[in-house]
Amino acid sequence: MKKIVKQHKKLEKNVTILAIGSLVAVVIGGIVEIAPLFWIDNTIEEVEGVRPLAPLELAGRNIYIREGCNTCHSQMIRPFRDENERYGHYSLAAESMYDHPFLWGSKRTGPDLARVGGRYSDEWHVQHLVDPRSVVPESIMPKYGFLKDRELAAGDYADHLAANRAVGVPYGDDHIANAEADLRTQAGRDGDVDALQERYPGAEARDYDQQPSRITEMDALVAYLQQLGTQVDFSAVEAQELER
Repeated sequence: MKKIVKQHKKLEKNVTILAIGSLVAVVIGGIVEIAPLFWIDNTIEEVEGVRPLAPLELAGRNIYIREGCNTCHSQMIRPFRDENERYGHYSLAAESMYDHPFLWGSKRTGPDLARVGGRYSDEWHVQHLVDPRSVVPESIMPKYGFLKDRELAAGDYADHLAANRAVGVPYGDDHIANAEADLRTQAGRDGDVDALQERYPGAEARDYDQQPSRITEMDALVAYLQQLGTQVDFSAVEAQELER
């Protein structure tokens, strides 16, 4: 024992030996952590129901990021009892596997939005964005009423989907070819709803901001919010977790 203590003191006092020992320890630890990643195809366990965003939802997500909503609202429910009781099942990595960039985070000036889809009506979301304090008196959120007056900018949504496909989102040729039509269909314009839902299971088609004469940025943002947390059947996920 005394011999070991003596050798350890020698190690502590010799800067060169200590540095070499530290480097060796870091290298071994790094290899143990990194090497397994080269032998697995995917680090994310896929969950049934998760799909890429439909064009209108994707446009809404871009507006969500543009307006800085993700700086005050996280989309990451932690696996803690108080979080699960307030927001629902903790967030799964698979829910964000098609997000570029992903919007997980730790800061919450407002509530987490990972499970906000379907909790409120479209009318509530529109009113909340137009005048937050009319529905949440203690809110410090700025007003976003201008989104209701601003028409969704015309663009080549096919190129947008193609760009996401380039980074791994599984949009097929059919998705890209019908991007513009799917956006209009989901916004409540004339279109083939069945075809939309075949390409994007669970996508809901309607006029989100109660302005049937045009497609606005409000339509897109509310469509994005209304699908958050709705793609996965968490009762099935919880059943699988209990079996493990």
